[in-house]
Amino acid sequence: MENRQHQLHHQSAQQPPPATKSSRFRRICVFCGSSPGKNPSYQLAAIHLANQLVERKIDLVYGGGSIGLMGLVSQAVFNGGRHVLGVIPKTLMPREITGETVGEVRPVSGMHQRKAEMARQADAFIALPGGYGTLEELLEVITWAQLGIHEKPVGLLNVDGYYNSLLSFIDKAVDEGFITPSARHIIVSAPTAHELMSKLEEYVPKHNEAGTKLSWEMEQQLGYNTTKLDIAR
Repeated sequence: MENRQHQLHHQSAQQPPPATKSSRFRRICVFCGSSPGKNPSYQLAAIHLANQLVERKIDLVYGGGSIGLMGLVSQAVFNGGRHVLGVIPKTLMPREITGETVGEVRPVSGMHQRKAEMARQADAFIALPGGYGTLEELLEVITWAQLGIHEKPVGLLNVDGYYNSLLSFIDKAVDEGFITPSARHIIVSAPTAHELMSKLEEYVPKHNEAGTKLSWEMEQQLGYNTTKLDIAR
């Protein structure tokens, strides 16, 4: 698996895409696994997404790891000449960082601060395939959008149908009245990086369900227990 990742790193370094496109976004936060996954298509998707960011002159904000999909996307964006900001809790640094890091690494005290800082720094969010951590980060920024904390686009890169069952669950929740149709619109999904980026560029919020507007800082000060009382269940 290490040889495969090395080849993909080499591919991203040797074949940087031409920076010919422009974007409404300055920085995008990418959520993804610290594992490369078993399917090579996940790793290729990470590099394709990185190439899209480079082409559109977009900087990267991510979880700070140097392994798995996190390592692939960050290295490819860095090789393309864009700024990379990794935000990582100090306690996770020995686990998620091996070897040399790329770009700027910003240590924080814990997971809550990590998510808030990444969200504050980004103009949009994209989730690649990942596990519990990726899913938790994705659902939290979706919930923050529902609460009116932000109106930033949230993209799901549904590589080879990886997130089909999640999207089916969300559609079921809409059918059963737990998620409104307008809140369902918060999630923008596509099977390829190019299609997803095009959709995010054109995204216009439709939901307007929050009774109060919270800032990233206020959400942090209130604490997660207080905020979660306001989440529609």
